[in-house]
Amino acid sequence: MHKIKKNTLPIYLLLILLATITACTGQTNPKPQPVPNLLPGTPAPQIDEYVVTVFQDNAGNLWFGTLAKGAARYDGDTLRYVSTAEGLVANAVVRIAQDQAGNLWFGTQAGLSRFDGTNFTNYTTRDGLCDDRVSAILFDKTGTLWVGTWGGVCRFDGTRFSDFPLPTPPVDLLPYQNTMDWVTEILEDRQGNIWFCRDGYGACKYDGKTFTHYTRKDGLVSNNVQAILEDRNGNIWFGSRIAERDHSDPTKRKGAGGLSRFDGRAFRQFPDVDGLHHTEIYAIAEDRAGNIWIGASGLGAYRFDGQNFTLFSETDRSDLMPYNYGIQSILEDSRGRLWFGCSGGLFRLRDAVILNITVDGPWE
Repeated sequence: MHKIKKNTLPIYLLLILLATITACTGQTNPKPQPVPNLLPGTPAPQIDEYVVTVFQDNAGNLWFGTLAKGAARYDGDTLRYVSTAEGLVANAVVRIAQDQAGNLWFGTQAGLSRFDGTNFTNYTTRDGLCDDRVSAILFDKTGTLWVGTWGGVCRFDGTRFSDFPLPTPPVDLLPYQNTMDWVTEILEDRQGNIWFCRDGYGACKYDGKTFTHYTRKDGLVSNNVQAILEDRNGNIWFGSRIAERDHSDPTKRKGAGGLSRFDGRAFRQFPDVDGLHHTEIYAIAEDRAGNIWIGASGLGAYRFDGQNFTLFSETDRSDLMPYNYGIQSILEDSRGRLWFGCSGGLFRLRDAVILNITVDGPWE
């Protein structure tokens, strides 16, 4: 029997496994749990083995969504967790967002949770959610909540959920592909268009009336889109995974994947940059200086300054990185610190080194 090494499962397969998590809905008065004190000399544990999303709220608190421990909150002094024990619908937290009223929303693999600072309100398919396996959350400029799931898209107007069917573009699917209803990301661009990224159907843009589809035939490197970003110049960046990785035969798990950029007229791919072509990209972000950061599976993090790509690969904990850096989320916080949520734990860029951050830090 083939043994799977620790941390080597791709994140989308881990989410499939975690989709069996169940929890009940309702409200409670949560008390975030502090990290317990450790005996002297005991190595500090990781925030979690998988940190899949990093978010900063309006008050400046940092939140780290994990696959096993719920959401960890760092307020600048202490690290505390909120989990099912405090009222969260499930402990696999894959997305975090904040609405105009200041409520935090947690997308999990067993439903959606709203946290007003005191109480959790949980939503599942029993409340109209289109699928319990949440994968994307967006509040648009009108305050409408869009929820991407493994079973399509729905909208929430504050009272009820309504399904939002997406049309299907003509694409050539592999015989074993079965994740096409997975909406991996949702973005609103500066013109108010809503973009939906899908695992098998590429990306589509909704202008309020019509849909425009973008697939490999239009220049996307892969139809299995996992990340999207609009930069300050209006370019749309896409990160994609390799569909062939799902093949049952290990010798046939090579295919198209990587980075694409769309300027509104044409797509550009980057076949000459190692790690940005025939690979998998799950995270793209822009910092305050306008640099684009890309998580390159197998290599590290690239910074694109508009002209050149610079790779950051040095780390103090290469032993924690499956494929040598499985970067799932990138965030620059309000102080200019760059955070990486990874398959392996939480990391931060400091002095050109991707530094591991445990429950004890180092936070500064």
